[in-house]
Amino acid sequence: MIIDKLKYEKEYLKSGYKYICGIDEVGRGCLFGPVTAAAVIMPLSLSFNNNENEIIIEGIEDSKKLSPKIRKELSKKIIEKSIVYSIYSVSEKIIDEINILNATKLAMIKAVENLKIKPDILFIDALKLDIDIKQISIIKGDSKSYSIGCASILAKVSRDEMMNNLPEEYQKYKISKNKGYGTKEHLEAIEKYGPSDKHRFTFEPIKSYNHK
Repeated sequence: MIIDKLKYEKEYLKSGYKYICGIDEVGRGCLFGPVTAAAVIMPLSLSFNNNENEIIIEGIEDSKKLSPKIRKELSKKIIEKSIVYSIYSVSEKIIDEINILNATKLAMIKAVENLKIKPDILFIDALKLDIDIKQISIIKGDSKSYSIGCASILAKVSRDEMMNNLPEEYQKYKISKNKGYGTKEHLEAIEKYGPSDKHRFTFEPIKSYNHK
């Protein structure tokens, strides 16, 4: 599986690209809170020799397929081994102003711009960014590309921690449990209490509520 997930990386390393940056986001489909993107450049230059296992982290996968405990463990390893990484969140208020697609792209662009090293190429899951760096779109990239998988884990762990550490006033919506997604419990809480100031008012069913 590790070799398969390096298929795209090896192809572009052979073509002379050095700093390959994986990008992914989390929270795009939530009703509450920000959308968060991560950009990460992992060490790959040794991946053709016998030292591959020294730099490649085993178990990298689409973050949604991993348990919270495993995600957290892998996130620590990614941070330790990465050449450089960046995480950026765009708030629910900006999401409502510019829409979720544009907010997602903004989070990704800011994450890339905040890297201390400029990437040679970006691996992204099915989006095109308005940025002057070569981009490769890989459908379901978080499952197919090691670099995107690493970004997926960083973004998920970062956003989950934000949701877990919210003030008590937001936990009546069970945010630490549902992370802002529209679960049955979450929808019932919105119905009972009305939306909070961190809900996305351009998303249904929240935009159907009368609010100030």
